[in-house]
Amino acid sequence: RYSLFYNRLKNIEENEGGLDNFSKSYKTFGVNQFVDGGIYCKEWAPGAEAVFLAGDFNDWNPFSHPYKKLEYGKWELFIPPGQDGCSPVPHGSKLKVVIRAQNGELLYRISPWARYVIRDEDKVNYDWVHWNPPQSYIHKHPSPKRLKSLKIYESHVGIASPEGKVASYKNFTYNVLPRIKDLGYNCVQLMAIMEHAYYASFGYQVTSFFAASSRYGTPDDLKEMIDVAHSMGITVLLDVVHSHASKNSEDGLNKFDGTDSCFFHSGPKGNHQLWDSRLFDYANWEVLRFLLSNLRMWIEDYRFDGFRFDGVTSMLYHHHGIGTGFSGDYNEYFGLHVDEDALCYLMLANHMINFLHPECITIAEDVSGMPALCRPVAEGGGGFDYRLAMAIPDKWIQIIKELKDEDWNMGNIVHTLTNRRYKEKYIAYAESHDQALVGDKTLAFRLMDAEMYTNMSVLSPLTPVIDRGIQLHKMIRLITHALGGESYLNFMGNEFGHPEWLDFPRKGNNESYHYARRQFNLTEDHLLRYRFLNAFDRDMNKLEERFGWLASPQAYVSEKHESNKVIAFERASLIFIFNFHPYQSYVDYRVVIFKYKILLDSDAAEYGGHQRLDHSTEYFSEEYPHNYRPNSLMV
Repeated sequence: RYSLFYNRLKNIEENEGGLDNFSKSYKTFGVNQFVDGGIYCKEWAPGAEAVFLAGDFNDWNPFSHPYKKLEYGKWELFIPPGQDGCSPVPHGSKLKVVIRAQNGELLYRISPWARYVIRDEDKVNYDWVHWNPPQSYIHKHPSPKRLKSLKIYESHVGIASPEGKVASYKNFTYNVLPRIKDLGYNCVQLMAIMEHAYYASFGYQVTSFFAASSRYGTPDDLKEMIDVAHSMGITVLLDVVHSHASKNSEDGLNKFDGTDSCFFHSGPKGNHQLWDSRLFDYANWEVLRFLLSNLRMWIEDYRFDGFRFDGVTSMLYHHHGIGTGFSGDYNEYFGLHVDEDALCYLMLANHMINFLHPECITIAEDVSGMPALCRPVAEGGGGFDYRLAMAIPDKWIQIIKELKDEDWNMGNIVHTLTNRRYKEKYIAYAESHDQALVGDKTLAFRLMDAEMYTNMSVLSPLTPVIDRGIQLHKMIRLITHALGGESYLNFMGNEFGHPEWLDFPRKGNNESYHYARRQFNLTEDHLLRYRFLNAFDRDMNKLEERFGWLASPQAYVSEKHESNKVIAFERASLIFIFNFHPYQSYVDYRVVIFKYKILLDSDAAEYGGHQRLDHSTEYFSEEYPHNYRPNSLMV
């Protein structure tokens, strides 16, 4: 694998003047403004017979501005400035690349490199708009220093409001970022930023890879949002989708030059049968240019601090993970079923990011457990900084769905939370956006279900269902946070047990926005119990910020007692003790500990607990060996 990577990198050095030059292509491809007012246009359309540029600037004459054919399927066009020195293509004017296909048909396409696309209310498809404002947004604040560990707030700009509408970048900037900062998260991961024609795809059916979604505002609005996040010390990651692309051809990449291939494999190999989308040809030189340039543009133009790569499992294997289970056997990770070209692209991407922007962070969404994915490229690894611990949320769902409380297996919980590859960093999470989507249930909804509609008021009795749900919600999140990895992730709203599910407007729900929103207002009502969960999540993050357990070595688990349902472990000079027994509390319970003072208690009144413990007392241990440690005490 390293040999394949090295050979690709060497070819780029010899033929393109280096990776730096190769990945700067976003500055020359598409339609770009010269300093003197002229316009330079460049496209890759290997299957085209001829290429033209049409738009408002030439009254949509499809033939007046032909491109010149270059080598390797590239085309270029230079339009000189007007007599007054102004740009011949004004800011805000609409454009189309006109392709004469091999069968003679004229195809009106959006450039794959388009920076801004919009959809008028009376239209189905998106239009390409030339974005070249007289004064672009200027970033005022430096990016935060690279974090030792991440506390990620996974977010979607469009649903980040209690109102039933598509929320804006401005709303996120001024209403949501302060909330993220107050909750103690140091990183925000933004979904659905790359333009996608179908809102209900959650941003995973990308149509314009270089365009920030216009449904939330302008490119400058997004730049301001990232700049304000940086002023708060918040790192901003982009959920990047390079695993596949939308099948749209009128306003997407599909059949750009009139052929079935171009950016994708032709035939069945170029189609994802479950996602109904197109699959990139990662061995193609121009596809590598396109994707690497795309990453660099988001970093350098918008100041993103890194990426969460979506669908990595689909990229790594020719079977795309469809109908395949992974047991951890090494034969599953090495062989002809591995897509070495895709893996090589990921190695090139991580190498480029680390070489040009070493402060940036990359995360792999891989469910297969590919070995060395998060080891340096120089070691033959994939080069990612982190991988998502995707087994953890599945385990919590399985436990809650299938087991009675008294049947919870402490050893199995600890195994799932600590079972990670040596010296590869994992991002632990109890639930993400996947569990919030319609058809699934969040942890809060699984635990409390219909009673969330009637018994979340402090004026109503604390029923056994609500009491159990609130306490387990806190305990599950804390043990995942403290034991499950080297970073932590939460999907927006789940920190306070957001009720119901997430469903975007579509025909099946009469285009309703009722479930495509986040009701942050629930935490501000002091008569509702959501504020208890919100406060616990905030204080959990603040305690981690103080002691830094995520950046500490993996925990030492001193106890996982099956009959008592107790788990105890040490990490970052702290002792974590969890009692998962459904009805048994303990007095004088001996644990391994040297000094004892309560710092965070899920049973405290401010977190909706029963206030059964005295926080004012400080205890010291005795020389009484217990669980292979010389000192212990009773708690």
